[in-house]
Amino acid sequence: MSTQPADLAPDYIRAIAPYVPGKPMTQLARETGIAVERIVKLASNENPLGMSPRARAAVEAALAGLARYPDDFELKAKLSERTGVAAEGIVLGNGSNDVLDMVARVFLAPGRSAVLSQYAFAVYPIATQTQGACAIVVPAKDYGHDLDAMRASIAPDTRVVWVANPNNPTGSFLPFDALHAFIQSVPQDVIVVLDEAYNEYITPAERVDTTAWLRAFPNLVITRTFSKIFGMAGLRVGYALTSPEIAGLMNRVRHPFNCNNLALAAAVAALDDGAFIAESYELNRAGLMQILSGLKRLGLGHIPAHGNFIAFKVQDAAAVNRALQAQGVIVRPLAGYGMPDHLRVTIGLPDENQRFLEALEKALA
Repeated sequence: MSTQPADLAPDYIRAIAPYVPGKPMTQLARETGIAVERIVKLASNENPLGMSPRARAAVEAALAGLARYPDDFELKAKLSERTGVAAEGIVLGNGSNDVLDMVARVFLAPGRSAVLSQYAFAVYPIATQTQGACAIVVPAKDYGHDLDAMRASIAPDTRVVWVANPNNPTGSFLPFDALHAFIQSVPQDVIVVLDEAYNEYITPAERVDTTAWLRAFPNLVITRTFSKIFGMAGLRVGYALTSPEIAGLMNRVRHPFNCNNLALAAAVAALDDGAFIAESYELNRAGLMQILSGLKRLGLGHIPAHGNFIAFKVQDAAAVNRALQAQGVIVRPLAGYGMPDHLRVTIGLPDENQRFLEALEKALA
């Protein structure tokens, strides 16, 4: 048998299960005949308000400069001002997925391993396997990270530990004192990646400024994104906060100009729109209560939610998901995460949440 071109790729690349995004609205429209504007998509943890008015205005103003290569100086300066992290310790990415991949490219390779939790974000094992490293998957505790078991699973060849707080797709949350103690216990030759994509949705009473930890933990990398509460998922911009030494290594593998002009302009403006962030937070809190109340009325259990989504349990989740789609409602099935009896719903606008609950009741019947 002759060798096929695809056979030339390393085995560890061919073995990767590709990331599967939430179902596109246009695809469901074609499949069902339902008009796109009648479809409610609550599958990808997007901000239902869209992006900040200031960010939108900044995008429009930046259109005139698209002939120029991107200049990320202003965004790094703004992030440095807001976080207290030196600009030399900030790495920008085409979404936070990009910076997660940079960490893997810098620190992982064949013969090395990374530790992650069961039910953690799908990009962690993909980024690990892409580099030919071994993913050590630690069984979850109450659908969240078991920090003690993760610490015990660190092997001599482990170079990265992936931690998300809050965790996607389960919504679980690690108290910051436990997380701090965990990072303190990790050997300094192991990089701890703290993924805070949903950080802005944590209640003020629970929130801690983890950027202050960077001074004590030179092996810590914090990643954040403008895709969630900032409402800029389509523009793709995220960032890492870390030591200048680690940032310097990440910048060696970072693609030049990986953040486009429109994304950079929008991100700078979004950071100054505190009113929009406050509105988005309050809308999310009210939406959480609305959907949790509906799930309780329907007798459905859920995983405690700390982001802008809820993972809930239902019998025959695949059939319920199909019934929801037939009504023009898109949620996220979690079978690909090893949770075949769960669906994840993003918090939407009040009328979208109500539409979901009404469709769910019909799907269950």
